[in-house]
Amino acid sequence: MTRISPLSSPFLLGFDDIERALTRVSKSANDGYPPYNIERLAKTEQEPERLRITLAVAGFTQEQLDVSVEENQLIIRGRQIDDQERFYLHRGIAARQFQRSFLLVEGMQVLGADLSNGLLSVDLIRPEPDRVIRKINILNRD
Repeated sequence: MTRISPLSSPFLLGFDDIERALTRVSKSANDGYPPYNIERLAKTEQEPERLRITLAVAGFTQEQLDVSVEENQLIIRGRQIDDQERFYLHRGIAARQFQRSFLLVEGMQVLGADLSNGLLSVDLIRPEPDRVIRKINILNRD
């Protein structure tokens, strides 16, 4: 049986990467931890318009967090290790690990990351591409 894609129209040439990206996003785990926000920050005189991803990472130190870009994916990892020297009478806060991935569009750049009050913020920018108009010559083969 052949799978028909909504992007298989003859008018949508070269959209194979988008189809693969949509497949990857739909297959990704959706466990909800850690919770996050994505906000658009307006352009100012000093800063261009940008996006900010903020994750709630209370209990993680800067050394336990890793932010990297791998093949157009922003990957944020957190690793906590159990402290074996502590003796708990009740343990309601578990040491956890997580990995949260965000697919980035071509040209998106990570400006930086900031950890403050248990919130990890990652700022992203997408530089405006130059608008290029190119004239295509038509050959006459008569």
